[in-house]
Amino acid sequence: MAAEIVNPRSDSVTDNNPDAAFALHRGGKMAVQATVPVRDKDDLSLAYTPGVAKVCSAIAEQPDLVHEYTWKSNVVAVVTDGTAVLGLGDIGPEASLPVMEGKAILFKQFGGVDAVPIALATKDTDEIIETVVRLAPSFGGVNLEDISAPRCFEIERRLQERVDIPIFHDDQHGTAIVTLAALRNAAKLTGRTLGDLRAVISGAGAAGIAIAKILVDAGIGDVCVTDRKGVVSADRTDLTDVKAEIAGLTNRTGLTGSLEEALAGADVFIGVSGGTVPEPAVASMAKDSFVFAMANPNPEVHPDVAHKYAAVVATGRSDFPNQINNVLAFPGIFAGALKVRASRITEGMKIAAADAIAGVVSDEELAADYVIPSPFDERVATAVTAAVAAAARADGVARLA
Repeated sequence: MAAEIVNPRSDSVTDNNPDAAFALHRGGKMAVQATVPVRDKDDLSLAYTPGVAKVCSAIAEQPDLVHEYTWKSNVVAVVTDGTAVLGLGDIGPEASLPVMEGKAILFKQFGGVDAVPIALATKDTDEIIETVVRLAPSFGGVNLEDISAPRCFEIERRLQERVDIPIFHDDQHGTAIVTLAALRNAAKLTGRTLGDLRAVISGAGAAGIAIAKILVDAGIGDVCVTDRKGVVSADRTDLTDVKAEIAGLTNRTGLTGSLEEALAGADVFIGVSGGTVPEPAVASMAKDSFVFAMANPNPEVHPDVAHKYAAVVATGRSDFPNQINNVLAFPGIFAGALKVRASRITEGMKIAAADAIAGVVSDEELAADYVIPSPFDERVATAVTAAVAAAARADGVARLA
């Protein structure tokens, strides 16, 4: 059956109108706005020539002045190659722009941080790295977005080695940070700690690998990662370098076999892969288990099924409680890093962000359907910003007190 063609020309925005998204996006979702007036020739001479030459000369003599006299310290580049866009896959740089614009306005709305979408017409790892390195003088940080695995791991690592501003792949670390925050509160709700839990992650892509690493750093009892062939274990001979590394950090109990086999007796299921987990596998999990099924739009375990067996259920969707949403993390993380002019985002800063997000939910508020705050909770960005800035100072990567 042919796909329905949506007419993008409608200007009517209503909840029931399938063209509402087109109407909202007409002309783009963002614009550049001046912060100083240019009302007359005196304003012009200060904002541009000849006044601007004085500022340029001062920065040339003292490069650090760029942070005081330009927007560099409050602007992030949102960089993609369009190869892993939402659930759409490799749709190319032009088609990725609506997502990158959306990311940019979320930076501003939730963190007060300016952001510029940059979609690159290359999939070549070296070309992406070289391009971002050359763009880096204009920005205080770089948010890598929707770049496919395993290339994303190498791109982030090599970029951070080359530049002295934070490089943050949100598909990895944003998801991991918010997952850790929700898991901390779920454990608290059921009278446990992270150290009491055994988790199984479905998906060994960017998000799955990052979640496993942050859970290990945070002190999880045990965690194993699974891919299409089953548990990512050290005895497998088909692992990529990234998977081999994670196999060495996880799965202390030496599990092998399928995802379903790994779930037997597990305390936590974390889904970042898509597909469907059979109900008997969910039923085989431990008492008071947690199911975080984050695939969109179809969770790996539907909440109606998960609630039969799990004490806490979370998804990636906004129409169910406990949404694992990256917007809880990345605006405050960059705001905190930029505030102290951090050179990088450390593991300590990520864990501090997770703890701050979890801490927004008070003991009185904590409930099975509320282990993670709403993205619209104004306390979140403030708490994350402060926690990340403090952790940057503690980790020695802050350049401002």
